[in-house]
Amino acid sequence: MADAAPEPGTAGPASLPLPDEPVGGERMGECGTVLPAGAPPPPVGITAASWLIADLDTGEVLAAKDPHGRHRPASTIKLLTALVAVETLPLDRVVTTTRVDADIEGSSAGIGPGGRYTVRQLLAGLLLVSGNDTAHALARTIGGQPTTLAAMNARARELGATDTRAGTPSGLDVPGMSSSAYDMALIFREVLRTPALARLLATPEVTFPGYRDHSRYLLGNQNRLLATYEGALGGKTGFTDDARHTFLGAAERDGHRLVAVLMRAEQKPTRTWEQAARLLDYGFALEPGTDVGRLVTGPPEPEPATTTPPPAQDDLAAGRSPSGGADPASSSPDSAGTGTGTVIGSLLAGTAVLAGVLALLLRTRRDPRS
Repeated sequence: MADAAPEPGTAGPASLPLPDEPVGGERMGECGTVLPAGAPPPPVGITAASWLIADLDTGEVLAAKDPHGRHRPASTIKLLTALVAVETLPLDRVVTTTRVDADIEGSSAGIGPGGRYTVRQLLAGLLLVSGNDTAHALARTIGGQPTTLAAMNARARELGATDTRAGTPSGLDVPGMSSSAYDMALIFREVLRTPALARLLATPEVTFPGYRDHSRYLLGNQNRLLATYEGALGGKTGFTDDARHTFLGAAERDGHRLVAVLMRAEQKPTRTWEQAARLLDYGFALEPGTDVGRLVTGPPEPEPATTTPPPAQDDLAAGRSPSGGADPASSSPDSAGTGTGTVIGSLLAGTAVLAGVLALLLRTRRDPRS
């Protein structure tokens, strides 16, 4: 059950398929900086390989850089873990934690073996201090890590997050783990639509239970943007060696709620929460009604099947070809008086050929060597 790296030499899962068209609009498929026509250049000092600014209410993407670039999400994937947990478990359910929960590597909320925590308290540890221990306890309570990951990935597909594949509920790196700035904005918007999670993300600190003879203590929100940016609504930090720094931050100003997402960023020369603040300032300053794409909730629609309709019986009887012109055989002098017989003969021959093709296909599908 522990989040662990795969065995050396183990092949990772195949890459996620690419949609036929970029999700969110044509410009969302661009790899460089994507700005509205006439917009000023983006802020200096943004170190992220991929970033995005979007309006959380209208879904408009205001500006971006390589929005569908696939990167490791690190602990920002905990937003998806939280979404699945709150949709699966009663918030007041009491969970008794284990030594395995407590010993998960990485960031920790400090839960202990034999501790008793509500799901709400575990979610606080997950979102405020990015506890890998609370992520493990929640996944175990949902039904185990495989069940939780299946639910997380199904939820991502349901949202239309086609770049996202969760490999661990905590964000610890495993092969095949990925997301994008576009997808994280989609997921974060859904999280903010969930009142219990929105309240936790906006909470500066909570009192967290102790365990056994350990006293209770305070958990402070690690998102520095919350305490320093006017109108901040909350966000999520993340870091692993492979992912580098990831960050989401949202704020409200003059009735507009924007989110800024950074993927694969560095903390130098500017910390990621400060970079997010610059992107939010830039987004709020853009002219209203300008956008480069849109957050689209829901899986991409499949391409409609194209079929050629069969020829109408009236056309066949009149000796016309399916394209609407006269059948050359029926209009030639040598075919006078025999058009119907020629058509029937052609149909019978065509049916025989079709039956032969279908039989061959069936034999091929049943052949285990194929």
